[in-house]
Amino acid sequence: MQTNILGTNLQVCCTSPMTGFYRDGVCRTTPEDFGTHTVCAIMTNEFLEFSKSKGNDLSTPVPQFDFPGLKEGDKWCLCALRWQEAYEAGCAPKIDAEATSNATTKFIKKEILLEYKI
Repeated sequence: MQTNILGTNLQVCCTSPMTGFYRDGVCRTTPEDFGTHTVCAIMTNEFLEFSKSKGNDLSTPVPQFDFPGLKEGDKWCLCALRWQEAYEAGCAPKIDAEATSNATTKFIKKEILLEYKI
């Protein structure tokens, strides 16, 4: 089992909507996960607009993939580099530290992540 950024067992991020690279609710990663979907982020309207402006529209429903579209307050397993990009742009969303994989620290300093924990 993977650990979170606090060093304990990785917790479920969200199951409604179902998130994670494997759509099991957990922000875990494996070599197949090229996006490194490891940050359990709490969506904000500001972040959703930012992500849409970068070509990743997370707010529009996609019924064929059973994706309801995200809204403010939803939790979602974000790609580590997308979260970092939002951080650098000043609009990174808060994170659930217990559900954010320690693998994220390969890309983002743990200290920065901890500043955004709920």
